[in-house]
Amino acid sequence: MSNSFTPPYKNITEASRIYLLPNLFTAGNLFFGYLAIINCIEARYSMENEVAHHLYIYAVWFIIFACICDVLDGLVARLGGRESLFGKEFDSIADVVSFGVAPALMVFFLILPPTEGLPVFRQAGWLIGFIYLLCAGVRLARFNVLTTPLLPKEKDGESKAFQGFPTTAAAGTIASLALVIMRFDDLRWFSILLPALMLLIAWLMVSSIPYPSIKSINWHAEARMRPFVLVVALVSVGFLFRECAFAVFFLCYIFYGLWMHLKGYLSLKRGR
Repeated sequence: MSNSFTPPYKNITEASRIYLLPNLFTAGNLFFGYLAIINCIEARYSMENEVAHHLYIYAVWFIIFACICDVLDGLVARLGGRESLFGKEFDSIADVVSFGVAPALMVFFLILPPTEGLPVFRQAGWLIGFIYLLCAGVRLARFNVLTTPLLPKEKDGESKAFQGFPTTAAAGTIASLALVIMRFDDLRWFSILLPALMLLIAWLMVSSIPYPSIKSINWHAEARMRPFVLVVALVSVGFLFRECAFAVFFLCYIFYGLWMHLKGYLSLKRGR
């Protein structure tokens, strides 16, 4: 039996097709990441604390909007059968800006400035931000390699789980926690833990720990009445407490993956 592999694209023109709707969402992702960076820079050099506070909050919401655009571009491309090699590469470039540079810059300016805060952060704040940015770039490059259609698929087919913590969720975690810290004065002490959490997220991005993907959701599946009502109720509560809802969701996502990985490891060890 022949093991020859047939590339999914006939030529460069077919591989580089630009489908309008998915790439508009990707451009929106890049646009919101750019706005987040601008607001972080303006907030850092603003002479009024209240103005700076509002600019940082705008930056947080721009990062969250970028996360929403990133989810929608892939969803629209898959539902409409409009996935292309160009769209995949464009998405990763936008992700480096919105989910790599923007969160790293925001935490560096807000939590780890070289002229304020704890001495250890003054000396190593830039390094923590760079480690996060480096891991985000490596994570995206690895994702492109693992999902490229130019390589033959494994026998089991394409996995519906992410290998490592996705950059979209990483940026959403950092942005939503920064929003909680700025909104609630009683939780400002948590800013001390944010650099450590940032390093944990950086490690998770380049790890092999599987995290569930939105691709695993069957949007045509039937739902029972109670789970459906529960989901609607949770969404409603999340909208009412939106400053905290995003942070709770992303933290649960982080520790769900860690718990399932640990559970699988312990089960495997007991089996041996």
